Amino acid sequence: MQRFLLGVFVNALALSAAAWLVPGIQLSGGFLDIVVVALVFGVVNALLKPILLLLSLPFLLLTLGLFALVVNGVLLLLTAGLVASLSVSGFWAAVLGSIVISLVTLILGGTGDDS
Repeated sequence: MQRFLLGVFVNALALSAAAWLVPGIQLSGGFLDIVVVALVFGVVNALLKPILLLLSLPFLLLTLGLFALVVNGVLLLLTAGLVASLSVSGFWAAVLGSIVISLVTLILGGTGDDS
C-alpha cells in the first residue's frame, strides 16, 4: 500500500512538473484533481502500455526504442481525453510531456514504469 501511494504521489509531482514545463499541457483544479489524474494515468499505463509496446514492436526495433516516446505520448493524450482536469494541446506536447514525466519519475524514484 505504501508503494502504491508513493507511486501516485510521484506521478502527481511528475504530471505537475510536465504542466509547469511544457507549454501545451495544463492541469486544472486542486490537489485532489491532480491525484485523480495521477491515478488515471497510472491505470492507463498499467493496462495499455504493455499492449501498445507489443503491437509497436517492429517500430521499436527499427528506431532502437525511440518509438516508446510516441507510445508514452499517446498514453498521455488518452489520459487527457479521460480526465477533464488534464489538457494536452497536441501530439508533440504529449511526447515532450511524457519525457518530462519519465525523467521526474526516474529522479524521484517512483515505480519507474509509469510513463
